[in-house]
Formats: sequence, structure tokens, C-alpha cells
Amino acid sequence: MCYSTTLDKEHDEVEARIRRRFKVPLEYRPYYYQSAFNHENLYIVPQKEKEEIVPAVWGLVPEYAMKGNISEFLNKNYTNNARAETIFEKRSYKEFPLTNRCLILASGFFEPHHLKNTAYPYFCHYTDNSIFCFAGLYSQIDDEVYSCTIITVEANDFFAEVHNKKKRMPLVLDEEFEEEWLRNDLSRPHIEELMRVGFTTKEFEAYSVTRNLYKPNYERNTPEAIKFVDYSELNQQGSLF
Repeated sequence: MCYSTTLDKEHDEVEARIRRRFKVPLEYRPYYYQSAFNHENLYIVPQKEKEEIVPAVWGLVPEYAMKGNISEFLNKNYTNNARAETIFEKRSYKEFPLTNRCLILASGFFEPHHLKNTAYPYFCHYTDNSIFCFAGLYSQIDDEVYSCTIITVEANDFFAEVHNKKKRMPLVLDEEFEEEWLRNDLSRPHIEELMRVGFTTKEFEAYSVTRNLYKPNYERNTPEAIKFVDYSELNQQGSLF
């Protein structure tokens, strides 16, 4: 699972790290918290236009849904994440893995950690606070509009401690595999292998943040979203990290 992300870096830093330019430079705004359920834009590098960074609605819209009400489709179908194990079989995703893979840019994401019956949001990011790329799939709805989904895999030991209920994690690609993920000649076995071995080797940090993020009317897109909050009940169970 990965239903909220951060990309709090300035325009020039993003372009320098990804080695590409924004297709619509003035459209980009850094953000501290982006929810999948609002279906706002993430920023992607699409396989078929791999020289640019473009905005993409969070929630994959397959071709069969483009003929109808897209907002209604997104509200009824949870295509924000795609399980690596089923992307070649599920109707919503199976037309995309060979031809429509993408890099999805981020500098952090949030996962729920459960203690008894209470969920605590944890902010997950590289220890050096640098930008990374999720492996994703995308569709092109028209000349200017894209949609995307983040691929998830079984959690490793670190993220199984964070996301201790579902034990899933988004597929953060190791930097050495980013360009390979965009190659046009990848076969299904090659893609499946990348999803198995491609997770980053860089060190992550995860810490608890405000539970106000779970409140419907709370303004999440502020620096408070990624600020450490110390919960005594979490300390009593022992530090996770």
C-alpha cells in the first residue's frame, strides 16, 4: 500500500536529480502531502515520452474506462496501487506492463503502523532526504492528461515493521534500475525480475507523524505533515528503528 506521498523539492532540484525537464514547468508545485484518494497529480517519467517529466492523475484509468465518466471510475475502483504479483492478469492493469511503465517521483511516503486498534502514520524517506522513484504504470487519457498507479510488493524486513498489518511496500527502484525500467524491449520475465530484485539498497528512515492526517478536514499539505511526533505508547513498545 502507498496512498500518500511527498515531493517537497524545488523545481531545479527535481530536474537535476531526474536528468529531465518538466514538460509544463510552471505547473509544478512542491508538496508535503498528496493523497491518492483526492486523485491529484503525481509527477512521472513515461516510457513512451521518457525525456520529460509530466503530471499524472493518481489512479490508473484503463482504456475501457476512458469512454465513460473517469471521475466515477476512479471513485469506484481503487487503481492507486497495483500489486506486482497481478499486474499481468488484472483487467485494470494488464494492458500496460509491456508498453506503459513509468517512474513516479517522490521524496517520501506515508504508511500506517498499528498498535492494538490504533493506526499511527509513519513518514518514510531516505536518510539523506533525496528524491527517489517508484516503479509505476501509466495511461494517456488525451494529449495532455495522464494517469498512473504505484506498484507495490511484499514488504522487506524494515517495512514489515512499519506497515505491520498489510506488510506491503511501494516498489522504490534502486537508481541503477530506473532507466532500465523505461526500456521498450523488456519482456514479461524481465519485468517480473526487476520487480523482484529492483528495490533500492539505499537506507530508509521512518518515524511517527501527526495522527491529524487521518482527520477529514485537516490541512495536510504543510510542513507539519512530515514533522516527527513522539507518542508515549509507541515508546512503551520499544523503538522500531
